[in-house]
Amino acid sequence: MSGTIGDNVYRASGVIAPAAGGISWQSVTTGSTLTAVAGNGYPIDTTSNACTITLPASASVGDQMIFTDYAGTWGTYSIFLDPNGLNYQGKDDTYTVEYSTDDQVLHIVYIDTTEGWMPILDQTVTDDLPYKGNQEGIFGFGTTGTTTAVSNLVSNAGVVATDTAAVGTARSGSAATQYGGDKGIFGFGDDGGNSSSTNLVSNAGVVASDQAATTGTARYAVSACSYGLDKGIFGFGAGGYTGVTNLISNAGVVVADTAAVGTARGYLGACEYGTDTAIFGFGTTGSNVGMTNLVTNVGVVGADVAAVGTARRAVAACSYGYDKGIFGFGNDGSVCDITNLVSNAGVVASDVTGVGTARGNLAATQYHGDNGIFGFGNTGSQSNVSNLVSNAGVVASDTAGVGTARQLLSACSFN
Repeated sequence: MSGTIGDNVYRASGVIAPAAGGISWQSVTTGSTLTAVAGNGYPIDTTSNACTITLPASASVGDQMIFTDYAGTWGTYSIFLDPNGLNYQGKDDTYTVEYSTDDQVLHIVYIDTTEGWMPILDQTVTDDLPYKGNQEGIFGFGTTGTTTAVSNLVSNAGVVATDTAAVGTARSGSAATQYGGDKGIFGFGDDGGNSSSTNLVSNAGVVASDQAATTGTARYAVSACSYGLDKGIFGFGAGGYTGVTNLISNAGVVVADTAAVGTARGYLGACEYGTDTAIFGFGTTGSNVGMTNLVTNVGVVGADVAAVGTARRAVAACSYGYDKGIFGFGNDGSVCDITNLVSNAGVVASDVTGVGTARGNLAATQYHGDNGIFGFGNTGSQSNVSNLVSNAGVVASDTAGVGTARQLLSACSFN
């Protein structure tokens, strides 16, 4: 193509320009009102309030503006367009023009006096968000027969390091998950009694000392995973089987109990899938079960989904391939080496068997962005072997143990 591309999408001649050049982007709008000017782009932050946008009182054919949901909150607080005497999509300005979808981008152009302003782009861009995946992982806490708080870092090549000296109260049956995009948290467990204490993990893999006990129910044999890209959730547990959950903010703050949804149980697993959603699965109510519960990208736990795969307890789970997950190993009456893949839609596949040493009460985490690792556990005695998971969900044979052999530990990614 030759010639100059004009700034307007629709030129006065009626010819559609191939691009929307020349938009002048403005600073973020947080107020409840905005007077818009043609040729500008506006990031609109409705975190605290709705915003009414007054469009120009006069417009020329081809004038354009872009509005984008800066904080992903238009679904909570909408934007409203006031056409200011002109038409909007052929309707006069007595009509209400509302946009109320999170992560929406709205690009409008002035067509003529009959149609007035018209959207040429009106869609969510949530699915286009980049997802890097954390590069490193950490195994922590557990029991050798005596509870411990040692931890073991996992490199971005899946290499498990020797023990890092204990930080925090020694306990077993804790859970761990990433939060804030690049950090982690260990929480709950059995320290001689049910506990609700937590320990944050920095994006360099440094475990902090105990935080004050959370407002959640103290328990052990809990599971945890991330959701919504930067938040996490602790769920279920034993010490009196429960189905309560506790959300974790993107600052690592654990909130009070959310009432149980799904069958109360402990010794289950949990992992992310689909980049911003999660799944709890398997466990025991006193009897082994195989049901799962999906978690939305706002942390809402769904009702039981009927079991697929062998019912068992003492499983572990992690994500792989950026948007899929895997449950692995456990005890179905005896220790086993069963795995079940989870699709990016949260569908659990049937059993795959026969890779790695059969064991239960192990832990698993993502590493290298799109790979996973199962580690440690109980084979009938304490173990420290690990099994890498490829970005296609293939579990590798045993890697010789590094670190204190133990069970009832937990793991998460960071960095």
